[in-house]
Amino acid sequence: MIDISKIKFDANGLVPAVIQEIDNDQVLMLAYMNEESLKKTIDTGYTWFFSRSRQKLWNKGETSGNKQKVGEIFYDCDGDTLLVRVHQTGCACHTGTYTCFSGRRLLTSNKEIAVVEEHQTSSLTRVLNELYDVIQDRKIHPVEGSYTNYLWRHGQDKILKKLGEEAVETIIASKNNNKKEILYEMGDLWYHCLVALAYHNIAPKELLGELLSRRSGGEYHSFIDPDDLDPEDK
Repeated sequence: MIDISKIKFDANGLVPAVIQEIDNDQVLMLAYMNEESLKKTIDTGYTWFFSRSRQKLWNKGETSGNKQKVGEIFYDCDGDTLLVRVHQTGCACHTGTYTCFSGRRLLTSNKEIAVVEEHQTSSLTRVLNELYDVIQDRKIHPVEGSYTNYLWRHGQDKILKKLGEEAVETIIASKNNNKKEILYEMGDLWYHCLVALAYHNIAPKELLGELLSRRSGGEYHSFIDPDDLDPEDK
């Protein structure tokens, strides 16, 4: 029997729970637990919360299928906040984005960057993130006739097959030295790369961070311009 006596619930019998993806350390959401929902989370291995608006327990993903399989639970030094590390299925946010914090920046440490981001937000990362969010959304909100849903329906093998085909077509376009053809095929290739990332719940910023770390380590020389990255990735 797990002892939860160290957890300090507030006057309303609640404790905030920060939910984090184990595989990539992204913060997915913040919710509240009471003693009963915490015990159900521990007993079932999936997250349960207490809704302050509805005044009732709710199981994350019960209707949407976007369940959170619990891997670890921590409490902070005061015992009044939980950190729940999970394996997220699909999107965590009810709006259809992977995390509840996607694209909702309030402040950065550099005000000049914040101003630039307000008007430009590094166009590359903005487009990639928006397209990625749409791809993730199609997983839980199917749209009739959607090609993305076609890929989700047929699974990883189909996604990888199409990724390989687009890579070959991009190579052919390059060999043909046709700029219009290269851009078209490269667009298809990047899209299928994003679908492959989404299949593994890996956000575009993680890939950009990987590229930046390689450049910083001297592996690439002038491979990517830091100004093209989201400020928080620098």
